[in-house]
Amino acid sequence: MLVTLEGLDGSGKTTVWEGLQDRYPEATFTREPTDDSWYGEAVYRSIADGDADPLAELFLYTADHAAHLSRVVEPALERGDLVISDRYSDSRFAYQGATLEAWSDDAGERALEDPLEYVVDVHEPISIVPELTIYLDLDPETAAERAGTTNKFERAEYLASVQENYERLLEREPDRFVRVDANDTPEAVLEGVVTALEGALETK
Repeated sequence: MLVTLEGLDGSGKTTVWEGLQDRYPEATFTREPTDDSWYGEAVYRSIADGDADPLAELFLYTADHAAHLSRVVEPALERGDLVISDRYSDSRFAYQGATLEAWSDDAGERALEDPLEYVVDVHEPISIVPELTIYLDLDPETAAERAGTTNKFERAEYLASVQENYERLLEREPDRFVRVDANDTPEAVLEGVVTALEGALETK
């Protein structure tokens, strides 16, 4: 079973991901961008570059996702593992969709009609759809304050666009997503995630 954790920067995904490792020690825990491959290294270099080309950056993320699937996700699922990923393709849809929307405003004839759908379409032939996606819901201003605006993706105005994209994704697949309030204490957020995950495992 593939379970993914999604939400804005500062929503507490990584804290939850780490907490789940104590609850599910036999699961395979992973993340995107990957931090153990040259694909992921290229993505992190792009994140740090404020002038990175948005389309090129999207395909760096997509390459990292493809490698992640073949190296980690697919083998773990074939073994019958529970796989829990800190970010996955929905992050790409929401974040790169927002980046490409801003890029399209100045792209002229190259502008994309619907950037989010473009990113979804790029992934559709190669990706594996999670069986459960837990969305940690937090407003953009609080998210930016928590994240500390350490890179180009953590500004409140940008995160507001990302949040809109996440809401579109939740609307189109309400049965896959479970919303958890990320304004609560870390302990309460973790328990909310565990409750959602246990419910999904019981019906598996």
